[in-house]
Amino acid sequence: MEYIVEKIGMSRTITVPSKSVTLLRVLDAKVCEVNEGTAIVAYNIGKKLNKPTQGQQKKYDISSEFNRFVTLEVANSEAGDLDLSPLATAKVLKVTFKTKGRGFTGAMKRWNFSGGPAEHGHRFGRLTGSIGSNEYPGRVMKGKKMPGQYGNTTNSVKNEIISFDAENNILVVSGSVSGPNGALGRVKVAK
Repeated sequence: MEYIVEKIGMSRTITVPSKSVTLLRVLDAKVCEVNEGTAIVAYNIGKKLNKPTQGQQKKYDISSEFNRFVTLEVANSEAGDLDLSPLATAKVLKVTFKTKGRGFTGAMKRWNFSGGPAEHGHRFGRLTGSIGSNEYPGRVMKGKKMPGQYGNTTNSVKNEIISFDAENNILVVSGSVSGPNGALGRVKVAK
């Protein structure tokens, strides 16, 4: 079973020893159509409203607040509110978020290179260093660690469920989750 979640932030448990945890809010969603375990699910985020979205809302007879549509594996057998009961019994979740985007970044920040000496007279500094070879193979090898786009990639982590507040739809999972606070992602019941 999959759900759309919003990352609230991180905290700690009050047990001894305490554990670091991440708080995730499960978004309210409506199941529009079910086909063999997968379903078209509508949820609310932002103020996006255009003709295709209005057509989908009219087709599935849902209110205008549900303005985003996604295909998920659900526990529901028919259209209606999304069934959250599997989260109450789940032990482990596969959590998928986009990492924080850091833009075009140098090799030292992106790959944790140590850089060269910074003393007087040195020109190495924060440069990448040698990237190729002269005679053989006479080119830069594929996959070489070089400057470039850092972050903004999809990352999945398995997290253990600490608790689930069904009244407020708050999931508490152990450890950290990629992405900034307020980011949207998916959780899938792994166990």
